[in-house]
Amino acid sequence: MNAWHCRYYCGPMAKVCAVCGKKPSFGHSRSHSMVATKRRFDPNLQRVRVLLDGRATRAYVCTRCLKAGKVEKAL
Repeated sequence: MNAWHCRYYCGPMAKVCAVCGKKPSFGHSRSHSMVATKRRFDPNLQRVRVLLDGRATRAYVCTRCLKAGKVEKAL
Protein backbone atom coordinates (compact mmCIF):
# COMPACT_ATOMS: atom_id res chain seq x y z
CA MET A 1 0.00 0.00 0.00
CA ASN A 2 1.45 3.37 -0.96
CA ALA A 3 1.05 6.71 0.85
CA TRP A 4 -1.96 7.67 -1.32
CA HIS A 5 -3.95 4.64 -0.13
CA CYS A 6 -2.83 5.06 3.48
CA ARG A 7 -4.21 8.59 3.60
CA TYR A 8 -7.65 7.29 2.63
CA TYR A 9 -7.81 4.00 4.49
CA CYS A 10 -5.95 4.83 7.71
CA GLY A 11 -7.94 6.13 10.67
CA PRO A 12 -9.43 9.62 10.78
CA MET A 13 -7.05 12.50 11.40
CA ALA A 14 -8.06 15.93 12.55
CA LYS A 15 -7.86 18.80 10.04
CA VAL A 16 -5.53 17.06 7.54
CA CYS A 17 -6.15 16.90 3.78
CA ALA A 18 -6.37 13.32 2.50
CA VAL A 19 -4.66 14.21 -0.81
CA CYS A 20 -1.83 16.65 -0.11
CA GLY A 21 -1.51 16.22 3.66
CA LYS A 22 -1.99 19.92 4.39
CA LYS A 23 -2.26 20.53 8.16
CA PRO A 24 -3.01 23.47 10.42
CA SER A 25 -0.30 26.10 10.77
CA PHE A 26 0.27 28.19 13.86
CA GLY A 27 0.81 31.86 14.46
CA HIS A 28 -0.21 34.74 16.68
CA SER A 29 -3.33 36.81 17.13
CA ARG A 30 -2.40 40.42 17.75
CA SER A 31 -4.68 42.59 19.86
CA HIS A 32 -4.88 46.38 19.64
CA SER A 33 -2.12 46.62 22.27
CA MET A 34 -0.01 44.16 20.19
CA VAL A 35 -0.22 41.39 22.82
CA ALA A 36 0.46 38.08 21.04
CA THR A 37 -1.69 35.03 21.77
CA LYS A 38 -1.35 31.71 20.01
CA ARG A 39 -3.83 30.76 17.29
CA ARG A 40 -4.03 28.19 14.53
CA PHE A 41 -4.85 28.57 10.86
CA ASP A 42 -6.92 25.55 9.77
CA PRO A 43 -6.99 24.45 6.10
CA ASN A 44 -10.34 24.72 4.31
CA LEU A 45 -11.35 21.04 4.29
CA GLN A 46 -14.50 19.67 2.70
CA ARG A 47 -15.93 16.18 3.24
CA VAL A 48 -16.41 14.74 -0.26
CA ARG A 49 -17.19 11.37 -1.78
CA VAL A 50 -14.11 10.23 -3.67
CA LEU A 51 -13.68 7.38 -6.15
CA LEU A 52 -10.86 5.10 -5.03
CA ASP A 53 -10.28 1.68 -6.61
CA GLY A 54 -13.69 1.84 -8.27
CA ARG A 55 -15.71 2.48 -5.14
CA ALA A 56 -16.82 5.61 -3.36
CA THR A 57 -15.35 6.56 0.01
CA ARG A 58 -15.65 9.72 2.07
CA ALA A 59 -12.56 11.81 2.68
CA TYR A 60 -11.64 15.27 3.90
CA VAL A 61 -10.00 17.16 1.01
CA CYS A 62 -8.79 20.75 0.95
CA THR A 63 -10.40 23.14 -1.51
CA ARG A 64 -7.11 23.72 -3.31
CA CYS A 65 -6.93 20.01 -4.26
CA LEU A 66 -10.60 20.03 -5.34
CA LYS A 67 -10.09 23.09 -7.51
CA ALA A 68 -6.91 21.66 -9.07
CA GLY A 69 -8.73 18.44 -10.03
CA LYS A 70 -6.45 16.15 -8.00
CA VAL A 71 -9.51 14.18 -6.82
CA GLU A 72 -12.03 12.19 -8.85
CA LYS A 73 -15.37 12.88 -7.19
CA ALA A 74 -18.02 10.16 -6.98
CA LEU A 75 -21.53 11.01 -8.13
